[in-house]
Amino acid sequence: MYFISPTKGRLSLKETVMDIISYIEEDPEARYKLIIGTDSQEKNNTCFVTAIIIHRIGKGARYYYRKRIMSLVKNLRQRVYIETSLSLEAVNSIKNELARTNYKDMDVEVHVDIGQNGDTRELIKEVVGWVMGSGFRVKIKPQAYGATKVADRFTK
Repeated sequence: MYFISPTKGRLSLKETVMDIISYIEEDPEARYKLIIGTDSQEKNNTCFVTAIIIHRIGKGARYYYRKRIMSLVKNLRQRVYIETSLSLEAVNSIKNELARTNYKDMDVEVHVDIGQNGDTRELIKEVVGWVMGSGFRVKIKPQAYGATKVADRFTK
């Protein structure tokens, strides 16, 4: 598994986690939140982008992303489930890497691209329940900027 850093290029998962840790250690007194979100875009196929954001609260952020191209997924429910599954896969992999460090108790949020408005509103209970049942805090639109802003930017 690898991610792209806009400034450092392609990084392995381990390198991504080490970069997150070095970012934290630049200002260890600040508060941090680790955010993972996935969005998708349909064209001839479906492009899924998972973003990892390390938010230095009140002082900016650093992000990484991973792009996956799959055959066309037209069913909205299936797309949302794939997005959520990719986010959970990434967050679990990151948590496994962090478990070997002093940052194993990092505050993590999963941002899902669903909300009260539009066709995804009927998926809120099940997707939010799934993420919470996996042990993570979850945000939906309009607070789900990890998916709706950062990941969305790279699906185009």
